[in-house]
Amino acid sequence: MKIDRLMSIIMVLLQKERVGAKELAEQFEVSLRTIYRDIDAINLAGIPVYSVSGVGGGFEILKQYKIDKNVFSTTELTTILMGLSSLSNMFGNQAFTSTSAKVQTLIPTEKAQEIELRLNQITIDLSPWIAKRNLHSHLAVVKTAIQKSQRLSFTYSDSHGRTSQRIIEPTQLVLKDRHWYCQGYCLKRKDYRLFRLSRIRHFHILKEHFLPKDFPQPELDFTLGVKKRQILIQLRIHHSLKDQLLDYCDQEDFQSDGEKHDLVNFPFVENDYHYNQLLSFGTQCECLGPSHVRMEIKRRIEALSTMYRQEMGR
Repeated sequence: MKIDRLMSIIMVLLQKERVGAKELAEQFEVSLRTIYRDIDAINLAGIPVYSVSGVGGGFEILKQYKIDKNVFSTTELTTILMGLSSLSNMFGNQAFTSTSAKVQTLIPTEKAQEIELRLNQITIDLSPWIAKRNLHSHLAVVKTAIQKSQRLSFTYSDSHGRTSQRIIEPTQLVLKDRHWYCQGYCLKRKDYRLFRLSRIRHFHILKEHFLPKDFPQPELDFTLGVKKRQILIQLRIHHSLKDQLLDYCDQEDFQSDGEKHDLVNFPFVENDYHYNQLLSFGTQCECLGPSHVRMEIKRRIEALSTMYRQEMGR
């Protein structure tokens, strides 16, 4: 494909001081006439390529047009490539791959091995272990709507399971704690809202456009608010749960209780989400106190048991 060959020729010219027409023709398996036509097309696109005749001649891009390869440090180039790689894994977008290839042309030869070593030391993959239903298609829809300033229509289920129809003017894609969100101005609420993509159904881009404008950054740190509502409860857990609880506790919070169990002071908020979290641990976790939390867990277990004791088809 011609456009791919033109981009590749530009990359070669950016990497090297000067390249002969014959070398380019052999590399891309085309005729010399085709290479000359490609160079003309690159010039017409605004990239200044000129030719030097004679021995050692060839094509080169004006030095004023090139970026000094030493303008970025090894750490900076590694950081840029790492970020592009993680986004490419998540979005599967050719644009990120192409950008990564361009950034690699800025790597000085003497730094290439060191940068490759650093890149291999850290892997950032934002995609989930198991593919989430509609996630990639939702990301693509939101990204397109934001870029084209078009409204989005969808059915939304909140954290309590209540559904509503929404039309928004999308402003941002947000990744927070393994979950993707779309922020936008909600026409129903007359304010900016954050919508979790996994709770969205019947997603459609509308033909209606909106004028992009300044928007507030979403509130993404609820630490202070949550801490005000938190209490410490004491749990007796099997060792197999320790890794999961370390997301919420420190090593110092655990005290050995026999060969297979630990006692831990666990930060807890008294709502359905956190009660359900404790119940999900099953027999590997017992709440020892305070007594009112233990009694509420017991009540929920009994209600669940009652439901399953009832005959089917009631």
